[in-house]
Amino acid sequence: MRHPLQCSVVIPAYNEARRLPRYLDEVVSYLVTRGEPWEVVVVDDGSTDATSDVVRAMTARYPQVRLLRQEPNAGKGAAVRAGMLAARGSWRLFADADGATPIAECKRLEAALAAGADVAIGSRAMAAPGVVVRARRHRVVAGRLFNGLAERLGLAGIADSQCGFKAFTAAAAADLFPRLATTGFGFDVELLLRARARDWRVIEVAVNWEDQPASKVGVLRDGPRMLWQILAARRRVAREERRR
Repeated sequence: MRHPLQCSVVIPAYNEARRLPRYLDEVVSYLVTRGEPWEVVVVDDGSTDATSDVVRAMTARYPQVRLLRQEPNAGKGAAVRAGMLAARGSWRLFADADGATPIAECKRLEAALAAGADVAIGSRAMAAPGVVVRARRHRVVAGRLFNGLAERLGLAGIADSQCGFKAFTAAAAADLFPRLATTGFGFDVELLLRARARDWRVIEVAVNWEDQPASKVGVLRDGPRMLWQILAARRRVAREERRR
């Protein structure tokens, strides 16, 4: 008898040939030990390096690992959306390719889903026993400013909207991701705005996290663009939900 797929892990990747191998190996090794059906969906978002080759090498060993290739590069939000729409697990996690959050932290999010959450989001701002967050000071300051703004724009009570480690029940994922329109780094805020507007229960969970070199997000480079994306998403979500 074929058992239903339990866990889907979606990893968006853009030019991650150097950082992805370590984390992908960590993810697969962890999922194998769980003893239940799983899949990993890596979305190569128009990479110009050997990111796809890294995934294909893993697929040759583990057919549960799938590669989705997007051309041209469309943005992290678009990559996560594509991966989550392709995922089939009873619960679905997306995680950053740099491995800043160890994959074993998914147990914390999974517990929140089991306790009744529809969306469980990793948080670097919350404290909990056994949780350590290591981040450079400028990232901490920028994160506080960004999340303070996000709170004022509709995410009151959420301390960290931007951690790239979020889990969804199949029902919540199927409802939210087809509606996601933000293609860039600001997509997390739109997801959470939609989740609240559509009455999905969102729980924030403290997770271990360590700053990784070669971050794809620059405070000065991407900050203004993300602000614009958030403002546009807020208007879009409000307009669409009024029509319900």
